[in-house]
Amino acid sequence: GPLYDSSAKLLEKMRALPGLTDVSSDLLIKSPELNVVIRRDLAASLGLTAGQIEEALLNAYATPQISTIYGADNQYQVLVELPPAYQEHPEQLSLLNVRAASGALIPLKTVAELKESTGPLSINHVGQLPAVTISFNLLPGTSLGEAVEAIKSASADTLPQSVQASFQGTAQAFEKAIRGMGLLLLLAIFVIYIVLGILYEDFIHPITILTALPFAGVGALATLWGFGAEVSLYAFVGIIMLVGLVKKNGIMMVDFAIAAREKEGKSARAAIHEACLIRFRPIMMTTMAALMGALPIAFGYGAGGEARQPLGLAVVGGLLFSQLLTLYVTPVFYVVLEHWQERRRAAKQAAAI
Repeated sequence: GPLYDSSAKLLEKMRALPGLTDVSSDLLIKSPELNVVIRRDLAASLGLTAGQIEEALLNAYATPQISTIYGADNQYQVLVELPPAYQEHPEQLSLLNVRAASGALIPLKTVAELKESTGPLSINHVGQLPAVTISFNLLPGTSLGEAVEAIKSASADTLPQSVQASFQGTAQAFEKAIRGMGLLLLLAIFVIYIVLGILYEDFIHPITILTALPFAGVGALATLWGFGAEVSLYAFVGIIMLVGLVKKNGIMMVDFAIAAREKEGKSARAAIHEACLIRFRPIMMTTMAALMGALPIAFGYGAGGEARQPLGLAVVGGLLFSQLLTLYVTPVFYVVLEHWQERRRAAKQAAAI
């Protein structure tokens, strides 16, 4: 059928895909089959129904139980079938006779056509539907994400509309996990913005604090690309960790600058300049502590360290890159946004007068 034909074609396409190895299928179409095609019009003219022909085949080959013999201390099932000598060759099926309603014996070959073919050894299912499972492994240097995309493209070009493809096992888990990671990252940033907005009772200061995140993201992705690491589930976890680690630099500077402006009445430029000088040491201490803690993961130490390595690379690369720029970029954003707020307040006061 379409399932078996298209799965065989997809199997050949997957074997030709770069990065995949050990591609195999659980479809083994090697079992000999004998199909009995009933000539229904001829059977009806002879007084036979399809049910009678099927019942004759059932009694001959399916060993149905037709009775039970009850003894004094036991009971015995009575099974009926043809002798084994008449079950060895397909040609012997034509010797079978079917009794019509009139009582006449009609040879099976008169009302049915026998066709020999091959079929699957077993019919596997996923859920309620017949299915063929194609398994594969990855060559070194090939990410699961790349393999999933390549297989999706191959299946879209190969499978008809009546056949659906879905992933199972590790590939299915990866697909489900990776589908929500982008949304999870955006949600994490949004939650941080809301919490900072509540903390400072302001909509602008949280933006200043979050300005370091793009640089951290660029640093993380550049490090992963430079080391040839895949953007895996571990890498996404590392990037989400990076969001929490990097924003504390902005909080340490902006928090000090806000207090200096409110208590000492300093200008925005002077306040953030003093914040950078005084908070430089704690910023460097916390960043270096987090960076050094992630180094063993980035080097891939320990059992299964290669899988976790993208997490360490993302954290170390993102921290290094953002640290080099945060001390310069965040103060600039702070001053620009503070001046913008001051102009907005002045415009409101002028409108009120």
